[in-house]
Amino acid sequence: MLKKSLFVLLILSTAMGSLFAQQDKSKRPSPPAIMETAIGDLKVVIEYNSPAVKGRTIWGELVPYGKVWRTGANEATTFSISHDAMVQGHHLAAGKYALLTIPGEEEWVIIFNKVADQWGAYNYNEKEDALRVAAKAGSAPEFNERLTFDAVVRDTVGFVNIKWENLAVGFSIKKAE
Repeated sequence: MLKKSLFVLLILSTAMGSLFAQQDKSKRPSPPAIMETAIGDLKVVIEYNSPAVKGRTIWGELVPYGKVWRTGANEATTFSISHDAMVQGHHLAAGKYALLTIPGEEEWVIIFNKVADQWGAYNYNEKEDALRVAAKAGSAPEFNERLTFDAVVRDTVGFVNIKWENLAVGFSIKKAE
């Protein structure tokens, strides 16, 4: 009986180890990343999965123009703010959102969708958008093999940048008054 119990325990331990290994997102081809910044007491957190270029044509091919994109890989990118904010001059309530985009050659639509936890943009529902704003696309200062987000803060205004390959798209954010 003891041998049988030890054998069952060994099998369960092995199975649990495999399950935890499968959940290790850092081993994904597009590993998770986090960008955090503070603009005064406004905290901004972006959680995303960072795909690589890998020699592919990104804009207009891998990521088509004119279609909703999860703005990363795997799960939709999430955007969290600690206080109500003004994004590109438009009000966005404090909370956690899916950060989706519609890339364009010159202008992008940045979407803050109320359904933060979704896989990709496959079940995206425009009716759940909290806010949509326009942002200009431009050249990145250098080539970015991996998708990255960063923020530059000047006084009370932050500028969040999406950078991948040779492209950069940014939007302004500040705490709502």
